[in-house]
Amino acid sequence: MRVVLQRSKNSKVTINNKVNGSIDHGYVLLVGFTDGDNETIIDRMIKKIINLRVFEDENEKMNLSILDTKGSILSISQFTLYADATKGNRPSFINAMNPEEATKLYDLFNKKLREFVHVETGIFGADMKVEIYNDGPVTIILDSDILFKKEL
Repeated sequence: MRVVLQRSKNSKVTINNKVNGSIDHGYVLLVGFTDGDNETIIDRMIKKIINLRVFEDENEKMNLSILDTKGSILSISQFTLYADATKGNRPSFINAMNPEEATKLYDLFNKKLREFVHVETGIFGADMKVEIYNDGPVTIILDSDILFKKEL
């Protein structure tokens, strides 16, 4: 599982010229899955996301989590996070999980994330236009292979 986390002041996702989800203060998460991802990895990724301290405290130090600041999340499915561009100029997406399984994990991820914070989403597989007002900018890449699989 890969998540690109961007601290956001205001973001939205539009599908067919209609806003499907929008947030003010919080995170935009670009979320991708690969073979071997499962509920355990989702649970650990959620724990990392909600506890990550990337919001500034009263001393302007990144010391507060999204829970501390009562932020929201805009979650966007993005299979292209598993693009392999090592050969030629056309990326391969063979490492992305098949859409049927990935949809289930994406839905589970958002359902579990909603237990902690307000979550807005795009639509899996749709042609989405995502506007991100990145705050900082702060952008962090979370990869379960690096963070968790060695421990599992």
